[in-house]
Amino acid sequence: EKAVNLKKDLAEMQEWMTQAEEEYLEKDFEYKSPDELENAVEEMKRAKEDVLQKEVRVKILRDNIKMLATKVPSSGQDLATELNVVLENYQLLCNRIRGKCHTLEEVWSCWIELLQYLDLETAWLNNLEERVQMTGNLPDKLDAVNDALESLESVLRHPADNRTQIRELGQTLIDGGILDDIISEKLEAFNARYEELSHLAVSRQITLEQQLQTMRETDHMLQVLQESLGDLDRQLTSYLTDRIDAFQMPQEAQ
Repeated sequence: EKAVNLKKDLAEMQEWMTQAEEEYLEKDFEYKSPDELENAVEEMKRAKEDVLQKEVRVKILRDNIKMLATKVPSSGQDLATELNVVLENYQLLCNRIRGKCHTLEEVWSCWIELLQYLDLETAWLNNLEERVQMTGNLPDKLDAVNDALESLESVLRHPADNRTQIRELGQTLIDGGILDDIISEKLEAFNARYEELSHLAVSRQITLEQQLQTMRETDHMLQVLQESLGDLDRQLTSYLTDRIDAFQMPQEAQ
């Protein structure tokens, strides 16, 4: 009777493993929204816990069959053969569910990481847009133009590492058919804004550089002219002081 019960337990265990395999490993999942992906991760975590909890039952079956084999070798030997199959299938099921759970957790982590990088780069784009707008109405002063140019250039020196991460993470998920529509839409909007603002910022940078160069050249010309007028003023003052007649002066002084 004990052998019959153990055989029944083995059959039930094998049936449960077949159902678990169909439910957790053979279903075709489509992750088209973050909620679907998150739910799949949680489901696989529960599946892993459920499968691992059966380890106690498997060990009890194994011990009972070994004990029976010592008492009734003929019955125990047959059950031991079935037990080996169940143990092998159970270990395979555990490994596959662990693997799928790990994969889904990695995918979810990849999605969260992508969102974090997008948030960082969006904040940078907002800052860049603000700096560009600030260069629109500058006072006609060299210091103001120079400060605006330096401020814009400091933002433009932003490293490209985050954008590289965004591209690689997004492509990895899209290649796996995971959240591909949502990610493609997000990347398209981000890249379009990045290209637009980058071109506008570089164009404004060139304009400011040219404006700054013109102002510096004008300042230099005014300085040279001022120095020349100062020299002439001092010369004329000396002529007047010496009561020199205008017709005795050089032509330029007259």
